[in-house]
Amino acid sequence: MQNPDEDTEWNDILRKKGILPPKEVPKDDEEEELALQQQSVVKAYEDMTLDELDENEDEFGEDDEAAIEMYKQKRLAEWKATQMKNIFGEMGEISGQDYVKEVTKAGDGVWVVLHLYKPGIPLCALINQHLSSLARKFPQTKFLKSISTTCIANYPDRNLPTVFVYLQGEMKAQFIGPLVFGGMNLKADELEWRLSESGAVKTDLEENPKKQIEDKLMSSIRCSLPTRNDSESEDED
Repeated sequence: MQNPDEDTEWNDILRKKGILPPKEVPKDDEEEELALQQQSVVKAYEDMTLDELDENEDEFGEDDEAAIEMYKQKRLAEWKATQMKNIFGEMGEISGQDYVKEVTKAGDGVWVVLHLYKPGIPLCALINQHLSSLARKFPQTKFLKSISTTCIANYPDRNLPTVFVYLQGEMKAQFIGPLVFGGMNLKADELEWRLSESGAVKTDLEENPKKQIEDKLMSSIRCSLPTRNDSESEDED
């Protein structure tokens, strides 16, 4: 007579069909399997984001609720710490001795916009005004200003305004001199577009606002030009 506890293919088939009872698992093996299951559940908690924990909450048992809540609080604290670290929201003023700390060591993934200016230069004042509003609009980007000669000794006034864009201490873009900015007609959204092209901000503008002005200007010029028929009529007269 065949032993029903033997590990044979025939006995496995009989167990699946319910003819033989399930094979008893030794107690030590049961405890080890339970421990592995618990480890896999804990591992799942550790790998999940806040959204994933919420989505999969129904799949865990009552015994897991305390662990889930613990990991939720942990994830929330990490998220808040990241947000607080990378939120600026206003334009700061630095001197040359602050440069390394505020620019070079601004942090991983932090974009820095630095404006070199001098009091008494109208375009510098205008750009400071625009950058202050952009700092509120894009709090993840660090906006700074510095009097040119306190940051770079003997920096020439003819190069003002100057805007440098950095990422992790590496310069990504530079805008030097009044001609680059288009003079006192510079609008905040035009400056925003320039900065977005360098990667410093993520704008919701769909195209360069300067281009819209140029297109309207060219359209008005074309409309004011005499047509061919008008020219021929004048010649006949």
